Amino acid sequence: MAIWPCQVTIRRKFFMRIKPSKPSVVMSSQNPILGHMQPQSLTVASLLRHAARNHPKAEIVSRRVEGDIHRTCWSDVAARASRIASWLDAAGLNMGDRVATLAWNGYRHLELYFGVSASGRVLHTLNPRLSPEQLTWIINDAQDRIVCYESSFAHLIKTIRLNCPLVEHWVELADVRPGETTYESILQSHPATDDKWPDLQAHQPCSLCYTSGTTGHPKGVLYSHLSTVLHAYAVALPDSLGLSAKGCVLPVVPMFHVNAWGLPYAAALTGIKLVLPGPALDGKSVYELIEAEGVELAAGVPTVWQMLLNYVDQNGLRFTTLKRSVIGGAACPPSMIDRFRDAHGIDTIHAWGMTELSPLGTVNTLTRAQLSLPESEQRAVRTKQGRPVFGVELRLESPEGKDVPFDGVSTGELLVRGPWVVGRYWNQAEDVSPDGWFRTGDIASIDGDGFMQITDRVKDIIKSGGEWISSIDIENLALQASGVAAAACIGVPHPRWDERPLLLIVKKADALLDAQDVLDFLRERLPRWQVPDAIEFVESLPVGGTGKYLKHKLRDQYSGFFSSEGQQGRSDERNV
Repeated sequence: MAIWPCQVTIRRKFFMRIKPSKPSVVMSSQNPILGHMQPQSLTVASLLRHAARNHPKAEIVSRRVEGDIHRTCWSDVAARASRIASWLDAAGLNMGDRVATLAWNGYRHLELYFGVSASGRVLHTLNPRLSPEQLTWIINDAQDRIVCYESSFAHLIKTIRLNCPLVEHWVELADVRPGETTYESILQSHPATDDKWPDLQAHQPCSLCYTSGTTGHPKGVLYSHLSTVLHAYAVALPDSLGLSAKGCVLPVVPMFHVNAWGLPYAAALTGIKLVLPGPALDGKSVYELIEAEGVELAAGVPTVWQMLLNYVDQNGLRFTTLKRSVIGGAACPPSMIDRFRDAHGIDTIHAWGMTELSPLGTVNTLTRAQLSLPESEQRAVRTKQGRPVFGVELRLESPEGKDVPFDGVSTGELLVRGPWVVGRYWNQAEDVSPDGWFRTGDIASIDGDGFMQITDRVKDIIKSGGEWISSIDIENLALQASGVAAAACIGVPHPRWDERPLLLIVKKADALLDAQDVLDFLRERLPRWQVPDAIEFVESLPVGGTGKYLKHKLRDQYSGFFSSEGQQGRSDERNV
């Protein structure tokens, strides 16, 4: 376009009249320029508000302790959560006070998740699988003022309540009963607040979970509103668990176990149909719920999936809607991945995390390039714990404190950092991430694509003759042997080799299996020096409150196993 001389003159005069404005903020190290966006805090209340406004009728299905099926939606959850806030106000609870729950996965527990935290108090989930002594210690350490419990835990509450002097109210999560104060009677007597939640800061605390405490007392991890919301985003990502308003998810992982891996919050964020299984976690009950509600994605620990697969296979059943299973909480045997995929066409998402990580750290979803690999190579990748989700960084460190390369072979202690990683434990002044990194206690390798594989726990790895032996590798192989239902491998003191592996096996029902069968199977697949020196058949293996084998108990029980001359001689000549 041509510009006439008069236009140039006009433009020159116009620009000459404009005086340069002074910057409103001077950039310096003391006074840095800031972004000009709205300072909205990310809180649990914002998740609930979003769900109620944008997914008001998204279905929430619960199997109750009473045995029936209950159906609700996010608009009802929000209304009842606001009644919880009114009750806590009337009870005189201050910001940051703890409200404990002893409950299964259900709609009432979900309402407490949001009503307690959105009102500025701290939700404290209790694990009913812990001993009464551990529960008492945890309640007193957290200084809980209210404990809400399922009817099925009434006897447990009766056992511990006299030893918890700081608890002011014990509330049964039950229907209205004349003359009794139950959860439903409380909600009826307190008004809804019409979505009026207090203005909370993102770094205020919202929930408290304790580690399983296999050694010493459990330790509390206090999550913030910001860490919880960011974690919910991470859970929902396509290359994470891939949640969507189009889908249906079943958290079999308990809501008292690291907040059900953040799935209740991620469900509010996405509007996915949420199915809560209550106390019935046996194979039959879980299968029937999956089929009845059209579950596409289910998340749980290996012990639960073992029961489910056994029930389905023994009864000649098929899955008609389930497409993906998420396995975490303990190392997933490759044989389980194969059973889901080969027999039922279900993809297994292997994930890793810890209470200290809220808990999500890594998720195993294959990349575009990996999906074009041969099936055998894909399988090798699927057995790993996966890549870190955005927000989590990983490091490997040698015993000498040096960085270990990401070559998929070299191993070191796994260190993590991120906005939902613990900085210090509840009621403890010590910073557990003094250099910005949290030590997980896991031994791992990481390949060039960022895929991490746990090879063992620092305390579980077997140190034999100057070499490390992975107990997890031996367990995974043993589970592939015919007739093996469960396996745990431990390092036992040995007079010559420092430690040697002892393999403890639970047989499948009616299995004809002897130690030599398993040893022969392992010798074909392991270096000679890694083959266990002995195999012991046991009726069961001790399991902790989070579904993991209590190997410290097994090590104590079998600490003298190789001390006799006969056992020494056997191990020296057989494998080393």
